[in-house]
Amino acid sequence: MRAVLLGMVSLLSFANAEYAKYKDPKQRVAVRVKDLLGRMSLEEKIGQMVQIDRTIATVQFLKDYSIGSVLSGGGSTPLPQARAADWVNMINDFQRGSLASRLGIPMIYGIDAVHGHNNVYNATIFPHNVGLGATRHFKYRDPELVKRIGAATALEVRATGIPYVFAPCIAVCRDPRWGRCYESYSEDHKIVQEMTDVILGLQGDPPSNFRKGVPFVGGKDKVAACAKHFVGDGGTTNGINENNTVIDMHGLLSIHMPAYSDSIIKGVSTIMVSYSSWNGEKMHANRELVTGFLKGTLKFKGFVISDWQGIDRITSPPHSNYTYSVQSGIQAGIDMVMIPFNLTEFIDDLTDLVKNNVITMDRIDDAVGRILLVKFSMGLFENPLADLSLVNELGSQAHRDLAREAVRKSLVLLKNGKNESHPLIPLPKKAPKILVAGSHADNLGYQCGGWTINWQGFSGNNYTRGTTILGAIRSAVDSSTEVVYRDNPDSDFVKSNNFDYAIVAVGEAPYAETAGDSMTLTMLDPDPSVITNVCEAVKCVVIIISGRPIVIEPYISSVDALVAAWLPGTEGQGVTDVLFGDYGFSGKLPRSWFKTVDQLPMNVGDPHYDPLFPFDFGLKTESVPSIVARSTSAGVDGKPFVFLVMISLIFALYFTG
Repeated sequence: MRAVLLGMVSLLSFANAEYAKYKDPKQRVAVRVKDLLGRMSLEEKIGQMVQIDRTIATVQFLKDYSIGSVLSGGGSTPLPQARAADWVNMINDFQRGSLASRLGIPMIYGIDAVHGHNNVYNATIFPHNVGLGATRHFKYRDPELVKRIGAATALEVRATGIPYVFAPCIAVCRDPRWGRCYESYSEDHKIVQEMTDVILGLQGDPPSNFRKGVPFVGGKDKVAACAKHFVGDGGTTNGINENNTVIDMHGLLSIHMPAYSDSIIKGVSTIMVSYSSWNGEKMHANRELVTGFLKGTLKFKGFVISDWQGIDRITSPPHSNYTYSVQSGIQAGIDMVMIPFNLTEFIDDLTDLVKNNVITMDRIDDAVGRILLVKFSMGLFENPLADLSLVNELGSQAHRDLAREAVRKSLVLLKNGKNESHPLIPLPKKAPKILVAGSHADNLGYQCGGWTINWQGFSGNNYTRGTTILGAIRSAVDSSTEVVYRDNPDSDFVKSNNFDYAIVAVGEAPYAETAGDSMTLTMLDPDPSVITNVCEAVKCVVIIISGRPIVIEPYISSVDALVAAWLPGTEGQGVTDVLFGDYGFSGKLPRSWFKTVDQLPMNVGDPHYDPLFPFDFGLKTESVPSIVARSTSAGVDGKPFVFLVMISLIFALYFTG
């Protein structure tokens, strides 16, 4: 009997030893966080504050150091043209390393998904944010569209086994010379605030009784989002990337801060700090704003993450006093550090700073508690490993249709005809011969812009799947219409071919971050001569593919119609949907379009505001029956009366505003 009792006691003791509140999903999240935090060593806590790039990550590293997070930097993939299953397998291998650590804390894998799942081959590439800021539904902005885009992006990201995205960028770009201006929805903070609904798409809708400031992720088909870059990144002097934003507190709070408050209310899980400075103080070292305002005043409960090597750049030159940088960044309130390579140096420095009482254990516990809160809230402990159940969501037709909708709603018609009584758009689908020209007409990489497959984007049509503008035109026109393509035709060629009209696509080459900073904002060569050669010889529509307003005033008088298409992504048919009248133009400028760069910075409401096209400008058209859109000339089928009736219909149905 005694032996039986001793056996029962041993079993109960074993059961008690095995039970841990942090492993019990029935416990409240706060209880689980407290329980786990109490079990962790200093080394394990510091490991959770680390984010490393996948190129240095190993299963052993993740196990031995209890690494909190792994990321893919721009263009960092398991294989060239990796499939969804390749991503899932890579991430699960890393995760098994984390689960084999002493406490089995899962790592969280993060990636930039700033206009769709943009690192991944075959993913749907949506328009960049500047284009989404131009979208309208009837007369109103369309945050519901970006919410649907967020949900589609979440599905495609989860299809590859990734639960965390470094998006959205909620910068308010105040100077288009900034190389990240296309990542900003608008120069107007009110548009940026509305577009934070993308967070609800990425993460899901928090319940009505949800506590403000607490992170929320609504299931296995949603991802943790990251509002970035806190704060003032879009206001730097002359638009220089990572530079200094000179503005008083009132200006900072009224222009650059409001979207963060909206994001926090909507349950955003993480916030990334900006490389830039505010009035000379590096944001990565700004305790007043990161801890005092973001965590204190705005009551943000998720975790704050640095940018890539962000703490290194606290000093000039970067990494010149790394121990100081670690101290400054952690004391400012950064919880997770995107190191991403010098893992042991960071761990050693932070460990010494804590052991020497320079950084308090309370600060470490605050950081790790926030990281664990996000992981528990999103169900990462219950579902740490990904599966292949969502792989068909990657680049699905439904998502491509949504991207096509976004493209056609984002296009802004700036000019339509040499005068209002002779509109050129909608173009006829049926015409004997048309010309398609320009550097951007048949280049999917140019069409998508930076942050596509690679950090700086790509050129050509071979790096992912999609439809170029040329391909879309060929699909849209009547089968009898001859489509002639020349990227750089000379004037003699254009004059000698008797084209009915021409479509010219020109603009900027892809870029990201500092590589995109520009003091001139000019289009690629030889695009200006292409416009001249084509538009002086034949009726032409010029489509500007760019991440921001660029210099176009010298060419305005020579073109018949002008369209700002921004960086539309993979679905070029959204462009032809409105060119040929299947849908009407409805987009409005989210940015003021300058006359000359000497006017910059210039934003709506400024004194001496004198743009070429003002903020919120955009001509409208209405969709028309295809028979009207296909009419070409007074001599069609020898029936001038029918043609006149059709012209009357066009005048009745088309208006500007």
